[in-house]
Amino acid sequence: FDEADITSLEVLRKKLKEEHKKDGIKITILPFLMKATVSALKAFPLFNSSLDHTGENIVIKKYFHIGVAVDTPAGLLVPVIRDVDQKSIVDISKELMDVSDRARNKKLKPDEMKGGTFTISNLGGIGGTFFTPIINSPEVAILGVSRSDYKQIKNGNKFESRLILPLSLSYDHRVIDGVAGAAFMSELSTVLGNLSSFNN
Repeated sequence: FDEADITSLEVLRKKLKEEHKKDGIKITILPFLMKATVSALKAFPLFNSSLDHTGENIVIKKYFHIGVAVDTPAGLLVPVIRDVDQKSIVDISKELMDVSDRARNKKLKPDEMKGGTFTISNLGGIGGTFFTPIINSPEVAILGVSRSDYKQIKNGNKFESRLILPLSLSYDHRVIDGVAGAAFMSELSTVLGNLSSFNN
């Protein structure tokens, strides 16, 4: 479990949301999370891997297909957004709107839920703080995201109100140890706090 300060990121998100409002594009926090996750996956390639059918060989992926858990009337579905590293925040936003809508209307194709290398489960719209997401096999890790909230954070001799995002990470101990898990979360938190990560 870890927390990320997304105060500046939220300002950027609202700016982009306003800019693309006329186009009907909904800019949520999720595309930023996906781009930041890819950055962390590049820094820690083991998290973007899978175990082969023998359970003895690790296959590290050189592409970044991020699964996104979508709550539908028929249950949880996980459409996969492919090549997230090559897409902009706006492109990802449009694709998320499309797959989420089709998931809720039972129009997703089976292939659209296959081939993910890492999954994000976002419960921000429901609430809670931290939770333990279940790994989407054959992937080796999954990120859980809860609802952000303002907290008083000490900065020098004074306290500031900052928007804090709770993050939860589950990982397969056959591939990843606790030190790597903590380092991955630290990297992800740093990327989310650095707006230059989202230039495209």
